[in-house]
Amino acid sequence: MQTTQISPKSTTVVLVILGMLSALPPLATDMYLPGFDLLADSLNVQASQIQATLSAFFLGLSVGQAIYGPLIDRYGRRIPLLAGISLYAFSTLACLITTDITWFIVWRFLQAIGGCAGMVIGRAMVNDLFDERESARALSLLMMVMTLAPIIAPLLGAVILSYAGWHMLFVVMLAFGLLCMALTFYQLPETLKDKTLDAAKAHHWWTVAFGNYLKLCQQSAFLLPTLIGGFAQGSMFAFITGSPFVFMRIYGVDEQTYGWLFGLVALGLILAAQMNRICLKRWGTQTLLFASLLFNLAATLVLLMLTQSQSIAVLLVPLWLAIASLGFIGANATAIAMRASQSQAGSGSALIGVLQFGCAFIASGLVALTENGTAWPMTIVMMICSTAAFLSLICHRKFQGS
Repeated sequence: MQTTQISPKSTTVVLVILGMLSALPPLATDMYLPGFDLLADSLNVQASQIQATLSAFFLGLSVGQAIYGPLIDRYGRRIPLLAGISLYAFSTLACLITTDITWFIVWRFLQAIGGCAGMVIGRAMVNDLFDERESARALSLLMMVMTLAPIIAPLLGAVILSYAGWHMLFVVMLAFGLLCMALTFYQLPETLKDKTLDAAKAHHWWTVAFGNYLKLCQQSAFLLPTLIGGFAQGSMFAFITGSPFVFMRIYGVDEQTYGWLFGLVALGLILAAQMNRICLKRWGTQTLLFASLLFNLAATLVLLMLTQSQSIAVLLVPLWLAIASLGFIGANATAIAMRASQSQAGSGSALIGVLQFGCAFIASGLVALTENGTAWPMTIVMMICSTAAFLSLICHRKFQGS
């Protein structure tokens, strides 16, 4: 399987396609949020069961990343990528036609496993194609797409719902997935070198993967920062899971207004991430991580105290600050964990994704399971995640002697 040398023009095409592939999970996560009420009415189920479809998606993202990491080192990039997109497309079609909530949850789980292929394999292909400096620039583009997609997706979903029912949301997801599949098949080369593939085939991929994952989990310098980022991720996804019903059912906003409010909150995350890049020129990752976790804990505590507020504007202020602070926490915690993974950076990257989306699944599931028609499930789970992240940092500092 030869690595294809590509021209600068082809490089641009490859990066555009990888950007589209990286957008699959956030689009599938957030585009149907404004349609939660319509989906619940259509399937004749409770709100908690619709929230469970989101939790299943997060679990699929966690499981999928654990699978693809070792697979793409064993079989190359193209075959697992095409298989993943095919699974995404098939599962999206199944979501579109199913009328049973249990099967809908199953298809959402499989849709996530298929969709995360582009997110995981895209990073590996960038690493194959470019040197360190160019890789950083390319990955910055992919990260920008993954950051902008959660803002655009609910707004797009709201626009679609103003003209059509919730089924059209999955039609758009399917069409986008099929477009990505066609572009991948015709335009993306295999990027893993033959000698790398030959070396990988000398070992059982699952044996190597399990060994690396076990070693990393035994290292507190890696595990604790990863958990900090995971709990931060959990707080974000508790908000994603709970916000449609909090905003639309409790405060009575319509689908379009919800899309704009969600985008406003997500915008805080982008601004914070850019501020973090500036602050890193002056302060270290450990300092910024401690400050942002303390800020997040304070903002989430205020949010919890205002849970029963009659004004959505009052609730939005601490909510915006709590979510925005995650732009500092996630990046710095991940950087510290990746530094600790050293020569096992590939496995470390995959394990970070597994553990962080695992935390997101648990947080989302708790919100869904405790849904009671109030904002308490969302705010309490966010408070639990914030507290757990801060305690994890205290443990990390203790183990590191700082």
